[in-house]
Amino acid sequence: MGERMRILVVDDSEDGRDVADAILSVGGYMTVGAGSAREACGYLQVGVKTEEPPRVDAILLDVVMPGVDGIETCARIRGDERYRDVPIIMTTALDEMGSLASAFIAGANDYVTKPLNRTEILARVRSALRLKAELDHRRMREREFLTFMSVWVERRAGQWVDGATGLVMAEIAEAYLIATGEFAPGRDISIIALSLDQFELYGAQGERYLAQAMRQFADAVRETAANVGVMAASYGNGTIVLIVPDASSKKATKLAENLQASIVASNVSSSNGFDHISASASVVTGRPNDWSDRVHLLTRAVSTIPNPSGYGSTTLSVQM
Repeated sequence: MGERMRILVVDDSEDGRDVADAILSVGGYMTVGAGSAREACGYLQVGVKTEEPPRVDAILLDVVMPGVDGIETCARIRGDERYRDVPIIMTTALDEMGSLASAFIAGANDYVTKPLNRTEILARVRSALRLKAELDHRRMREREFLTFMSVWVERRAGQWVDGATGLVMAEIAEAYLIATGEFAPGRDISIIALSLDQFELYGAQGERYLAQAMRQFADAVRETAANVGVMAASYGNGTIVLIVPDASSKKATKLAENLQASIVASNVSSSNGFDHISASASVVTGRPNDWSDRVHLLTRAVSTIPNPSGYGSTTLSVQM
């Protein structure tokens, strides 16, 4: 059984701290009490240079306290890099609600009203901790990917980037699916495959037009992909693939639609009469058990990209 999560309760009222402690203890959490901003920041070691991890998993912070109030305390805690993402939930009376806007600006995540309600406070704490866990998982995934990529850079420097798009090559995407340990069996993974419409016609206009269209295609994909933290790779012949871990079919389909819209919004100047580029897409979602299943999802996505119905159209295929 893992160690219980620790929550810092900051309230100048001892009764207030006792009430919060009783509720959180019932929820299975450990609590630490602090009666002032100074005591809280001292316990957290705010501003102290240390390699230690955050000392608590969440903070319950009263808005109104003598001296340094909860809003200023929140800002000071957020100023320490270690506590940048630790959930801070403000506690406030109904007649103090006007201060919440300043609290959120200072970095608070949520609030509960006094007198504390057991159901509400436990629900808010669990929700905040769940979101924090998801953020931690995403950052761990990003670190794993960066580590994976650095190894490939050392082994195949200069060979893993597609010159036409500036994206990593298909082999990198396949190796990522095979080698990384981030994909837990039975969890959703989605593959989005995009193909530049009229690819052959761009090529017929000359290398310069094709290169321009491919670059704008890739730039539109790269910008959208970067915003959601997913991997994009070039498969040649006008095809780009995105690997989207922990994404349901609905979420991946929405992302594919956003990608198509971004691509269409990218203007391209050409003597062939095309005033914009477009892309057809396929989305394949599954819950693979091993690396071979993951690679199979990728090949399915690439092989099921639909043919465009005409110039300027965008078609989308969704499979599970």
